[in-house]
Amino acid sequence: MNPRRIILAWFLLSASLAAARQLGQKPSTTARPAQAPVLVISDIGQGVVPIDGSWQFHLGDDMRWAKPSFDDSGWNTIQTDDTWGDQGYPSYTGFAWYRRHLNIVPVPGEAPEYSIYIQTAQDAYEVYWNGKLIGQYGKLPPHALWYYSQFPRSFPLPAPSSGVLAFRVWKAPLDAFDPSGNGGVYLPRVGDPNTIALIAASGEWTIIRADLFDYGLVNLRAFIAFLCLVLWYRNRKEFLFVWVALFSATPIVREIVNHLFRIPFPDNIARFINQPVYVLYHVSLWFLLVWLFRLHENSTLIRSTRALAYLAMGAGVADGILALFWARATLWMQWADGILSAFIILVEVFPFVLIYMGLQRKQDAARWAVALSALLLQMITSVADASALGQRFTNWTLYTNLIAMPLFSVQGVYFDSVKIGSLVLFAAILFAVYRYAMEQAARHNVMEREMQSAREVQQVLVPEALPAIEGFAVTSAYQPYMEVGGDFFQIIPNPDGSTTVALGDVSGKGMKAGMSVSMIVGVLRAESDRTSPAELLGALNRALAGRMGGGFATGMIFRVDRDGTVTFANAGHLPPFLNGQEYMLDASLPLGLIAYSDYTENKVQMQPGDQLSVYTDGVLEATNAKGELFGFDRMKALFATRPTAQQAVQAAIDFGPEDDITVLTLTRLEAGVESTTSLSAPDLAPEPAEA
Repeated sequence: MNPRRIILAWFLLSASLAAARQLGQKPSTTARPAQAPVLVISDIGQGVVPIDGSWQFHLGDDMRWAKPSFDDSGWNTIQTDDTWGDQGYPSYTGFAWYRRHLNIVPVPGEAPEYSIYIQTAQDAYEVYWNGKLIGQYGKLPPHALWYYSQFPRSFPLPAPSSGVLAFRVWKAPLDAFDPSGNGGVYLPRVGDPNTIALIAASGEWTIIRADLFDYGLVNLRAFIAFLCLVLWYRNRKEFLFVWVALFSATPIVREIVNHLFRIPFPDNIARFINQPVYVLYHVSLWFLLVWLFRLHENSTLIRSTRALAYLAMGAGVADGILALFWARATLWMQWADGILSAFIILVEVFPFVLIYMGLQRKQDAARWAVALSALLLQMITSVADASALGQRFTNWTLYTNLIAMPLFSVQGVYFDSVKIGSLVLFAAILFAVYRYAMEQAARHNVMEREMQSAREVQQVLVPEALPAIEGFAVTSAYQPYMEVGGDFFQIIPNPDGSTTVALGDVSGKGMKAGMSVSMIVGVLRAESDRTSPAELLGALNRALAGRMGGGFATGMIFRVDRDGTVTFANAGHLPPFLNGQEYMLDASLPLGLIAYSDYTENKVQMQPGDQLSVYTDGVLEATNAKGELFGFDRMKALFATRPTAQQAVQAAIDFGPEDDITVLTLTRLEAGVESTTSLSAPDLAPEPAEA
């Protein structure tokens, strides 16, 4: 055989075998895979079908991905029965796309309408059908708007009934309490619009029924808050009612912002409100415990509580302000959110300090109930908040699996440990506040009886009618600033036909001043046989020295003789006015400062028509709404008009009383004119008395 033919044949055989082997090989791994599968849905009728199974999924954002012609076969796949955070994309925020190829086969002979139903998605999304936008929830960046609580939405699905369904989803930056397993669309469905509406309504009713207990609790809290504010308004010193009102009202605000009333609050606005309100809830509990355990008498504790409250409220407000700009949250903002939240959680342990201090004092059963229930709830809250903070880093599941897990349900209403603890504490506080109110009422009744006794004593000291002074017309007016006043005046006839007049002002106000007045009037009547004003002041001073608890009294005593001679002795009191002009007297010390003090006398002869006016410093110290004093200039102008005592007192009252006010005027009458005396005082009719 020709060698050349043998070689040629071998070569051709080898080439043929090589070509056959090449043709028989499998496709290369770099070749494009087959087109993404199509989900065929048939015979929906009036039903609703979940669009489950594998969806094409891609991180990022590109508007070309909405087009039905786009080749998504190279995308990863994902399920819609779970978040993307739990399917290999933990803590991812930003844009991602879901795509699904659908072929909805209608019932023969029918032209049905379909809708897409979306239970929830995080956080905002747009829905595309065959490249056309058919609906959205919230707004996507650059002007992002997403909601604090997600609500179901449905969108009509236009013809044709086959094509590509795409979701453009945006997840907001994570805050300090967000877990890593968030983000994505959950279980979209397609079906008859009427059936979807029924499903949505049924879901709403299920949620509302589960919240029925919370609706009732909100109404109760609102009533208690209103009642406590009314009680505080009646007695502005009972700050316990303010803190109970705040403790009752702040959860209402949070329920309104959250989901209870089904109001779609934007997420940043809701967090802006929630953060300081959450802190205020805890701060109100602090001060409530302080007042309930009677710890407000400890000034150091009050200052510490107030300082910590300012810091906590500052942190809450700052965190709320951060939330307003959360759509563009940077790394430093997330760190700041975490630090502020950690501080707020840290100060939540402060009630433990208050409860410990409160239990060191003797407490009744109601306060013990508050202490134990507050201790239990604070432990639950602190553990819950601490376990939820930064859970995407710690992977702690205590909050989800223990704290927030319902313990039992009643007719579809679920109760967890926080709700039960809050209810127990609220009930304990209401009972303790009721007991506190009863204690205060009993204490007030005792004080009221004491005040009534003092008023009765003082009314005895201010007689219903004053004796007339022969040859004079007398007007007098007395207006205590409190129910028991510190001013005094007396008109005492003398055996020789003259009359002694005493007027003065005790330092201080209220019960203590009223008791000093009682002592002064008693001494004046006991020493009434002394007709010399200087001697009578001296005796009064000796009786008061060392018996006024560090206080003192100013006073003026003058004797009026039948011939119109008036003899004055002054103990640190304001000078009288004679015919509208100040009449200066010798200076001397007030009563009660030192045991022995010399008092001098001044005399003046009053002629018919002359008017003498004496008064206490309540006229001078009257203060208007602008903080202006009545002052010397106004007082001089007032007495220059020669007013009656009632007119002078009314002028000071109209300006703004700040102290007890007493005015007495004496006008010398012409011979043969009948003398008169009038008195105007609380509960006393100004009746004239004839000589």
